[in-house]
Amino acid sequence: MRRSRITITLETNLLKKIDRLIDKKKIRNRSHAIEYIVTQYTQSSVNKAIILAGGRGTQLRPYTYEIPKSMLPVGGKPIIEHLIEQLKANNITDIIIAISYLGDKIKKYFGDGSRFGVNITYSEEQEDLMTGGALSRLKDQVGQDTFLVVHGDIMSDFSFSDFIQFHKEQSTSATVALTTNAEPTAFGQIKLQGTHLTKFYLNTDGAGTKSHLIHTGIYAFEPTIFNEFPKDRARFSLEDVIQHLVSKQEVSGFVFEGSWYDVGNPENYEKAIKEYNKE
Repeated sequence: MRRSRITITLETNLLKKIDRLIDKKKIRNRSHAIEYIVTQYTQSSVNKAIILAGGRGTQLRPYTYEIPKSMLPVGGKPIIEHLIEQLKANNITDIIIAISYLGDKIKKYFGDGSRFGVNITYSEEQEDLMTGGALSRLKDQVGQDTFLVVHGDIMSDFSFSDFIQFHKEQSTSATVALTTNAEPTAFGQIKLQGTHLTKFYLNTDGAGTKSHLIHTGIYAFEPTIFNEFPKDRARFSLEDVIQHLVSKQEVSGFVFEGSWYDVGNPENYEKAIKEYNKE
């Protein structure tokens, strides 16, 4: 990113407050602290998120015969409620939930979202359109602004505000949140050069271990993403679209080190329960 040198004069007490932001990790020095504050104030706001919650959760049966995967309880509340609370804490309050299997139970619990301090609408699928097909139906509702897409079966201590800021700085069509995993073959594996994805190995490729960086099911997109969707079919994977964009050098990678759980099987569900019971 190109930078220009400037000289400014600030009131002493204000400068002391700025210095308190410096932690040598997220905020490196005084110049970085001032840049961070200005960016937070001037960047385009992102307040829309799409939660993909239409999966059948076959690996979590018999639980998911009666309860949609994203509604399984962790720490006394549904997985997806934790996610909605995180989004709200980051000022993302316009939420679309894509539902299918047992989706009426999600609608009954959350309603219009007013009880949770957010605005929730729903996109209902009569058949499984996969992640890409589910998102494709929402083009008109997204409009012309940057938006987030999040899988409804993940739990983390992720900072959406930092993620959005990073995405805005990259000027790419898409940004994928990444983390490390000791057993990466169960997930989509990523190779990264600088901040750009150079390879995306789908977990269905059978490629073996290529990288310990994996994608987390959290994305930031520009509305131009819809131009990359296949025109000849309604059912497709969002990961296939990302793989195509990687070949065009249009995907950035945001690496975070916090806790992350893909609650897609009994083992990970148990891990998430144990982690949140510690709090």
